[in-house]
Amino acid sequence: MKTIELDYTRQCGDEPTKGHNRWHPDIPPAVTADPGEEVVMQTRNAFDMQINPATQAPDLLNADLNLVHPLTGPVYVNGAEAGDLLQVDVLNIEPAGWGFTTILPGFGFLRDLYTEPYIVHWEMRDGFAQSEQLPGVRVPEASFMGTIGVAPSRALRQEILLREDELLRRGGMVVGPTPAGAVPAHEPFASEGLRTIPPRENGGNVDIKQLTGGTRLYLPVFTEGALFSAGDAHYAQGDSECCGTAIEMDCTLHVSFEVRKGEAAGRGINFPYFERDDYFTSPEMAAPRRFLASTGMCISDGANESEHATLASRQALLNMIHLLMERGWSREQAYCICSVAVDLKVSEVVDVPNFVVSAFLPLDIFEG
Repeated sequence: MKTIELDYTRQCGDEPTKGHNRWHPDIPPAVTADPGEEVVMQTRNAFDMQINPATQAPDLLNADLNLVHPLTGPVYVNGAEAGDLLQVDVLNIEPAGWGFTTILPGFGFLRDLYTEPYIVHWEMRDGFAQSEQLPGVRVPEASFMGTIGVAPSRALRQEILLREDELLRRGGMVVGPTPAGAVPAHEPFASEGLRTIPPRENGGNVDIKQLTGGTRLYLPVFTEGALFSAGDAHYAQGDSECCGTAIEMDCTLHVSFEVRKGEAAGRGINFPYFERDDYFTSPEMAAPRRFLASTGMCISDGANESEHATLASRQALLNMIHLLMERGWSREQAYCICSVAVDLKVSEVVDVPNFVVSAFLPLDIFEG
């Protein structure tokens, strides 16, 4: 068994041999592991220890987003080569006892409507998260890694830079490389490393809540040793993580690896996929027996957009927030509840011009 232990009184940049917050193929590995060998990795929360149990909403305005996300690793997997498929067995995730959910100005799916900072502090124990800021809400534990992936190759890194720059010039929202806050802090990594905000072919910030312990994640390998890293752990999350954060936490991740020689290249696998053999969380949460669901379509303010899933998702969330506010929650509380517990589902995409997205709220999270 190999272990990467962290000093939680320090930030990622203070322990650069154990972690990083940029994707780059030349970052030296923290440990080397054989296929089948268990690797235990402690990870820091997504904000790299800038938020703590004493943090108040105004303090969030001082958060340095260049430090997001501190990842533990890389792990060099012996025998892995470009074109292989890396099987990542998520054996277990040990959650911390405290976590947080935040609304940050300029971030999140509804960032145009939520322009003031807000924070929810969670206490996690006995399988549930509870908060004084959301009295009467109990969210069951379903821990997973929000960010999990392998290093891109030099060629893929260059391809990503070119296409994201082209998107930026078309007016898209892109977070490009910057040396500010980068780990490693020295060149060429600081200026060349890809930011961890978007998910890509190598995995990364996928925020897939079904990647709980017991899941097998398959990642195409782009570099020798695969160079696996993980961080940004979540105690629970709704499908969409709409406010920009889930129940964010530190954790201890247990994984092992298998190398499937040549399978990514031979089978044409260019993106991650995953599978498991049982429920990813309790059956009552995986398929809620009691729920409230809102819908959204590609219609807004008298205008109709054709086949516009983003607009349908936005409308579904706004309608769910309205329903929660009718039950007495503030608009900020409702947004946070949606982010940690509401699942967006694409109900249909064939009845043009209007897609339908449904937002499912499991009612068992409310006490009584």
